Amino acid sequence: MSEFWSHIVMDFSGLFAGDAAAWFAFGQVLMIDILLAGDNAIVVGALAAGLPADQRRKVILIGIIAALVLRIAFALVVTQLMQIVGLIFAGGLLLLWVSWKMYRELQPAGGSPGSPEVEGDENSGLKPAKSFASAAWAVAVADVSMSLDNVLAVAGAAREHPGILIVGLILAVALMGVAANFIAKYIERYRWIAYFGLLVILYVAGKMIYDGFVDPVVGVGTLF
Repeated sequence: MSEFWSHIVMDFSGLFAGDAAAWFAFGQVLMIDILLAGDNAIVVGALAAGLPADQRRKVILIGIIAALVLRIAFALVVTQLMQIVGLIFAGGLLLLWVSWKMYRELQPAGGSPGSPEVEGDENSGLKPAKSFASAAWAVAVADVSMSLDNVLAVAGAAREHPGILIVGLILAVALMGVAANFIAKYIERYRWIAYFGLLVILYVAGKMIYDGFVDPVVGVGTLF
C-alpha cells in the first residue's frame, strides 16, 4: 500500500509541476474511463430493455455490480500481466478491435426500445434479451469484455506513470458505480465526445502495438 501511495504522490506531483507527459497520460486515462463507463451503461440498458420493470432493474443492478467487481479484479492483476512478453502487443490489437466495435455502435441503428433507467441506450443496435436469465447472461458476458477493455486501455495509456494508472483504475470503478447513466446520456446527446474518446483509444492501441513490439523487456521483438 505504501508503494502504491508513493507512486500516486510522485505522479501527481508531476501534474502539479506541469509535467506535460503526466498530463497527457492523465487526460487519456480520464477520457477512456468516461467513454467506456458510458458505453457499459448503454449496452446493459439495451440488453435489459425488453424485460418487465422489476426484472429490468435487477438486470441493470447485476450489470453494475459485475462491472465493478470485474474492473477491480482485472486492475489487481493488470500490472503483473503487463510484464509478460507479448501481452502489451496483444492488448494493442485487442483495443483496435474495441475501437472498430465502438465505431459501429456509434452509428444509430435502433433495435432497442431502451430502458427507462438508462438514458442514451435507444440507438445501440442491440436486441433486448427475451428472458431474465438470457439478459443476465448477456450482461455478464458483455461486462467481462468491457471491463477487460477498460483496464487494458487505462494500463496502456499510463504504463509509464504507475500512480496515474492506479488512480485511473480507481476512477474507472467509481464512474461505473456512480455516474455511468449520466455519462451515457451525454454521450448520446453529444456524439463528438464519443468520437474524441474513440481517437484516444486508437492512439493508445497504436502506441501499445508499437511499444509491445520494440520494448527491450516485454516486446515481441525480443523473441526474434
